[in-house]
Amino acid sequence: MISDRLFDPITIGKLELKNRILMPAMHMNMCRKFAITDQLINFYAERAKGGVGMICVGYATIDELSGLPGNIGAHSDEFLPGLTRLAEVIKKDGAMACVQLNHAGRYNFSMFLGGKKPVAPSPIPSRLTRETPRELEIEEIPVLIQRFADAAGRVQTAGFDAVEVLAGTGYLISEFLSPLTNQRQDQYGGSLENRMRFGLEVIQAVKATTGDDFPLLVRINGNDFMPGGIGREELKAFAVQLVDAGVDALSINVGWHEAQVPQIVTKVPRGVFAYLARDIRSAVNVPVIAGHRINDPDVARNLINAGFCDMVAMGRSLIADPQLPNKAREHQENKIIHCVACAQGCFDNLFKMKPVECLCNPRVGKELETQPKKTDHPRTVMVVGGGAAGMSAAIAAAEQGHEVVLHEQSHRLGGQLHLAGAPPGRDEFLYLVNDLQEQLIDLNVKIILNSTVDGKLLAELKPEALILATGGISISPNIPGAGLPHVVQAWDVLAGKVITSQRVAIIGGGAVGVETALFLAEQGTLSGEELKFLLVNQAETAEELYRLATTGSKQVTLIEMIDKLGTNFGKSTRWSMLQDIKRSDMDTRTEAKVLEITPTGVIIEQSGQRHEILAETVVLAVGTKAQNPLQKIAAEQHILCQVVGDAKQPAMVFDAIHQGFSAGRSFL
Repeated sequence: MISDRLFDPITIGKLELKNRILMPAMHMNMCRKFAITDQLINFYAERAKGGVGMICVGYATIDELSGLPGNIGAHSDEFLPGLTRLAEVIKKDGAMACVQLNHAGRYNFSMFLGGKKPVAPSPIPSRLTRETPRELEIEEIPVLIQRFADAAGRVQTAGFDAVEVLAGTGYLISEFLSPLTNQRQDQYGGSLENRMRFGLEVIQAVKATTGDDFPLLVRINGNDFMPGGIGREELKAFAVQLVDAGVDALSINVGWHEAQVPQIVTKVPRGVFAYLARDIRSAVNVPVIAGHRINDPDVARNLINAGFCDMVAMGRSLIADPQLPNKAREHQENKIIHCVACAQGCFDNLFKMKPVECLCNPRVGKELETQPKKTDHPRTVMVVGGGAAGMSAAIAAAEQGHEVVLHEQSHRLGGQLHLAGAPPGRDEFLYLVNDLQEQLIDLNVKIILNSTVDGKLLAELKPEALILATGGISISPNIPGAGLPHVVQAWDVLAGKVITSQRVAIIGGGAVGVETALFLAEQGTLSGEELKFLLVNQAETAEELYRLATTGSKQVTLIEMIDKLGTNFGKSTRWSMLQDIKRSDMDTRTEAKVLEITPTGVIIEQSGQRHEILAETVVLAVGTKAQNPLQKIAAEQHILCQVVGDAKQPAMVFDAIHQGFSAGRSFL
């Protein structure tokens, strides 16, 4: 029998890990004034129970200017008790415990530093913070290096098994490394040798403090994706120097926070950046870890088996499903809840200064208080509506021990998740439909499709509790001509129920309008397989292949009343969506009022002028309204009832799943 290399042990330095899955450091924003909280302890305790080989927490600060109050503090002995508790809870269930140390450099914000400016190698403004940092004086640099070493010693004292230094992503060490942000004229600037000096001296100082037997990992970029920055060959040279300085493993990251290449969102193909890890692995003799968009055990196995890496970093995958390693090891991969890479609860929450949450997993950040508890009073619970909210509600109620029946009026579960998964690069939402359905089956929820629930059926079945997740319906605006035969709804376009003509105008530039526009703009472009064939056979130039990949067969015009498109997208998703719109060369009209839809197009008013946009198909994407005819009937029949999702108030998938979860748990 062929062994599963994903679960083969591996050694980092002298430390043996039980498998090759690492949960990498991610900013959870669950600390308070740098102090570790019970919330963070409970979060990582659940991941440790899930069977991961090593958990790296962080990042952790090395001084008061290096991070935010929501980061883990490692810059003072006052944080040792919390660090010790965290190490103990991770190690309790067999995972190895590691802490990542970092200094944000110019990525910090003066508002969190008491008005002090963030520091950096050179005073180069940051597009991320919109601030210009203060240049470090030469005498400050050895102090910072020693603070890295002191923090590493503190981590070791707290009982962690290893320490990691972050030397990428646009933070301080990578700022020294890159000529884009390092314009110094001293021994820390200029040549690559000089620009590597700060990072290498940090590593040497950490090793001198912790000793050769304490494993040291470094997380570096395989490519910064920053024009004028540092590329693959120089980063490979840096990796070699790091290993020569005593580093025991390299974890390969990608891109800076300012980079214009999408790195974490749904459209990024699974495991696509692992080629960068393979590049570095070919030059070093220590374990190399690949990360980014590895959300499935098969992807992880294939990367290891193909020699791209020795281990995989699965971060948001383990936020979405802490039990992913155990399920993979026990051949229950059909039960895995895959991260959909929406970034709505994890990365976007950081911009809102909120602790990390998860669209797929409503328990994140509330692990202890949301443990499923079997009720002493099982009820018959009817859930009406098999979309995201309804499935989430049914799962939560079944976990509590209730007898749950889910009624869905269409022929399949998933509701609007099928629409969310229709645009290019959004098919992870279709996997979510399957994942939720597998949970329902595993919990013995009875599913009745093609079932229309009305007052008569309610009276006949007499459920003890009712959850209404009947969704919403598209709004038809009060615009002259909205009833013409060539006017269709965006939902019908995404669902494949209508065929659009070559020239299309879309009214409404919110999330649905943008997704529909990109869905239509993609039609007529070449697929990845087709492009690879033409590229390998040198049939066309790179410029022509780019055009064929981005130029479709439809002429799309997107019309929005306000001055911005896609305002209801999360911050992490919106910029890449707008980038795709620009790349597709579609016509966008903002601050445009639709006056009339005619047989030949749309009349708009923009900047005080009337314009006619020619269109053979007009698509309406102007919003959703709740569809909830059963709530009043349930009240008349005295049925305990809750309303969730769009049936309550139109919102995002995140809201639907979380509301459904809360409703399902509420019937104790």
